[in-house]
Amino acid sequence: MSIEDKEQSPIATDSVGENAIENKETEGLSQGKIVFRKFIRHKGAMIGLVVLVFVALFAYTSQGIGPIPGWWIFNHTASGPVVNPGGAPTWTLSNFFSPGEHPFGQDEIGRDNFARVMKGTQISIMVMLIIGLVALVIGTLVGALSGYYRGWVDSVLMRITDGFIILPVIVVGAILGKLVSGTGGAMLGLVLGAILWTGLARLVRGDFLSLREREFVDSARVAGASDFRIMFKHMLPNAMGVIIVNTTLLMSQAIVLEAALSFLGFGISPPDISLGQLISEYQTSFATRPWLFWWPGLFIIVIALCVNFIGDGLRDAFDPRMKTIPSWRKMKKAERMAKKGDK
Repeated sequence: MSIEDKEQSPIATDSVGENAIENKETEGLSQGKIVFRKFIRHKGAMIGLVVLVFVALFAYTSQGIGPIPGWWIFNHTASGPVVNPGGAPTWTLSNFFSPGEHPFGQDEIGRDNFARVMKGTQISIMVMLIIGLVALVIGTLVGALSGYYRGWVDSVLMRITDGFIILPVIVVGAILGKLVSGTGGAMLGLVLGAILWTGLARLVRGDFLSLREREFVDSARVAGASDFRIMFKHMLPNAMGVIIVNTTLLMSQAIVLEAALSFLGFGISPPDISLGQLISEYQTSFATRPWLFWWPGLFIIVIALCVNFIGDGLRDAFDPRMKTIPSWRKMKKAERMAKKGDK
């Protein structure tokens, strides 16, 4: 062995050891299981997922769903006597383990702010999920058809996509939000999802343009598979990484957009309630009753950050080029394996 080979051998053996550990851990696992294992090892994604599930469960169980009542004693419309001066929260740091009757405070007519924030969280999460689902369906369908057929189909669909892209989202969202004002959060989610699919469509198109040249697509075509089966049975599973990751990131933008539209008065309107609508309603109370403004804003930030963290974890899990820095224990194990290989 030359001197140059000896100098390079520690790096090479370390690389071999790390690859051996990684290959051993994923041996015999399907692609889905490998992605799942990488995702659950992403600390940020796991924290975001746990916090998001906790917030959703807390909101939906406290205020109930439809005719099913919640466990919180107040609802978002009931008013009552103001307990503390100015409606200040009964939950303070000095009395942390005793939240009291109105932990988030009360407004000027005695409505419980905790109940209103929880109800607003319900609506905001629902709108976010509907926007994500609608954008997922439209963006995937347009991108798949455009990337697979190319030619005039691609030209027509991409020109339509370009037409949606040049429209200012906040302006179009405000107009559509005003048109469906009073019809509920579900309708607002549908109309916003119908204008937020363009980025996903372009990404799916790029993936399908690449996938249609692969050997497994040619094999399926020779075997007599229909275009629909080739697109959605063979090609779509290979593009799921791009689709899932970008849909989650779109959802984090969606809840901020809904809050912005509701704050401007073009989104959710009474008697419905959302976090953005709460901020709009209580914006004049920022100096005198800041707790009415802080809590809805805090929940918007928490939900958006959690969805972003989940999206980051999914991106790392689906990207085969993404390598995590090995822990000290794994590095030592790789070093021992390399030494055994030298012997």
